[in-house]
Amino acid sequence: MPDLAFNVETATVVPFAAVPMLAFKLQIKNSIAGEHIHTVALRCQIQIEVTRRRYAPLEQERLLDLFGPPDRWSHTLRSLLWTHASVVVPGFEGSSTVVDLQVPCTFDFNVAATKYLDGLTDGDIPLHMLFSGSVFYAREDSPLQVAPISWEQEARFRLPVNVWHEMMESYYPNSVWINLRRDIFDRLYLYRMRNGIPTWEQALEQVLANEEVVNQ
Repeated sequence: MPDLAFNVETATVVPFAAVPMLAFKLQIKNSIAGEHIHTVALRCQIQIEVTRRRYAPLEQERLLDLFGPPDRWSHTLRSLLWTHASVVVPGFEGSSTVVDLQVPCTFDFNVAATKYLDGLTDGDIPLHMLFSGSVFYAREDSPLQVAPISWEQEARFRLPVNVWHEMMESYYPNSVWINLRRDIFDRLYLYRMRNGIPTWEQALEQVLANEEVVNQ
């Protein structure tokens, strides 16, 4: 039965995809000689190990909504589930192969992982990747067989923060996405029309300016 091991070499931005996408260059090794790997149906759960890095003062401020004030972080900092991904690995002979694991990335600020990733300004993002799935293989003069991939198979990778920011900037230049309740959107839309405000940005700027006057 194959004995697979996984290692992430690099991560790059996938240009011109339907949604923001990262490609993790994934090396897969089989330590059992004499086996032909027919295909691998691979699944991957990606977690962010938030306790495995330091945070600058600005990052602490930007992560307040997610973890609370820094004096509580010893209780509130926990690993975050980022996303799931899958890939069908073509067959290979020999000890290893390399495949792109493409990971779609949401820019929805209702998702905790998006708040976390956007809140970082520098350094690396510590990722923990857990693999599962099925491997189809055959030894010489033997029929095709299938074996499961254990969740014990894992890899760690430190994704540069600037790669994530460059990806989002390339897909959403100087913009973000906010998901609003329908009734809130309707009120803002009416406010914009009644005041003859041409853009959503200007409408929000006027609302914020009025709020600042009230709070003075």
